[in-house]
Amino acid sequence: QVQLVESGGGLVQAGGSLRLSCTASGGTFSTYSMGWFRQAPGKEREFVAAISRTGAITRYADPVKGRFTISRDNAKNTVYLQMNSPKPEDTADYYCAAALIFGTSSDPGRYDYWGQGTQVTVSS
Repeated sequence: QVQLVESGGGLVQAGGSLRLSCTASGGTFSTYSMGWFRQAPGKEREFVAAISRTGAITRYADPVKGRFTISRDNAKNTVYLQMNSPKPEDTADYYCAAALIFGTSSDPGRYDYWGQGTQVTVSS
């Protein structure tokens, strides 16, 4: 059983920057592909970014390409989401998730474990 704990959320001004972290415990972190998803009030959960087991492969949703960067440190059992130039439409609860797959996936159904989420609010 893997436990995921997100941190780093909060209030940020549009055009600023914010880094989210997700630390895993209870499993072998390097065997999991990791993803970030978000859910805004009244909307469905949507894919943000994903990274493969070694970090060699990354994938991004179109709305965040060029602004967000996903990375991981397997020695620290942690995955990060660097949010640069955030926009008000990026306001949401952000969740990290772990999947026992090769490569990456944008399908939330392929993820086995989920964190509780961290709230991000981007002010204009």
